[in-house]
Amino acid sequence: MNIRQWATSALAVLVFFCAPLLGGCTVSFDSDTAAHHASDGTITVKVLNIGQGDSILIQTSEKTVLVDTSDVDERDKLRAELKKANVKKIDTIILTHPHADHIGGMDVLLDEYPVGMVYDNGMPSTSKLFLGYVKKLKEKNIERKGLVAGDRIDLGGGAVFEVLGPSAELVKEGSVKGYKHDPNNESVVGRLVYANFSMMLTGDAEKKEEQAILSAGSPVQSTILKSGHHGSKTSSSADFLRAVKPEAALISCGVNNDYGHPHKETMKKYHALDIPIYVTAENGTITVRSDGKTYDISVEKGEKQ
Repeated sequence: MNIRQWATSALAVLVFFCAPLLGGCTVSFDSDTAAHHASDGTITVKVLNIGQGDSILIQTSEKTVLVDTSDVDERDKLRAELKKANVKKIDTIILTHPHADHIGGMDVLLDEYPVGMVYDNGMPSTSKLFLGYVKKLKEKNIERKGLVAGDRIDLGGGAVFEVLGPSAELVKEGSVKGYKHDPNNESVVGRLVYANFSMMLTGDAEKKEEQAILSAGSPVQSTILKSGHHGSKTSSSADFLRAVKPEAALISCGVNNDYGHPHKETMKKYHALDIPIYVTAENGTITVRSDGKTYDISVEKGEKQ
């Protein structure tokens, strides 16, 4: 696999090949370098090291986007990660579903950062965290919109987020009083697309939603996969992996977490398909950069799994 690494010098570009036995190619970048790349026509995606939860930072030449916001008890980590990435404002927040480990940082973001627009799965929830951020959005006059398959969000600089789930039919069903919700399988799932580079963002979608997306027939093949449900065995079904055909899988989970994530069954699936795996619990924040043609993956510590 060709991996292109951009150094901190604006004119220094080094292209080379990595063999799997070398343990992957990694390099450290600071926030000033990230800002330079954003202005230079590249996109940066960071799976933030925020413990047992999800928070993915996308920086394009025009916008700063956050997909999920970590858990309540990981807010200080979220603050620290955003500071390291030199984030001053957040143009767009996409919340995949209302579990605490995905929406737990909303208070921090709404209180401490200018926020432009918030998207979620458009379904009701009795979660106090959910009700709290919806109330605060109204107080701050920040627009909120529910997403369904087929929607497209402009992330600026030529990058788009193509929504694959949930379906409009599921959202309609889920809006009926008395409906029994399955939040993981109501996750906002979509492809971040930037020219020839793409990244599948899955929230906590499990096999049930993966199969629904495949049945819908939308394009799913992606360069990178953000592993569903923190690498749980409930996700990353064989059919889904074969359809997505990722060149690498990124897993967000906490060190020695109570759920045993990532599960051995999931890791075996990836290894069987020769998919390199990066895990925040082992690697810290995982950074992907692409110019739309090539890409590189860098980590704070360790090597791919």
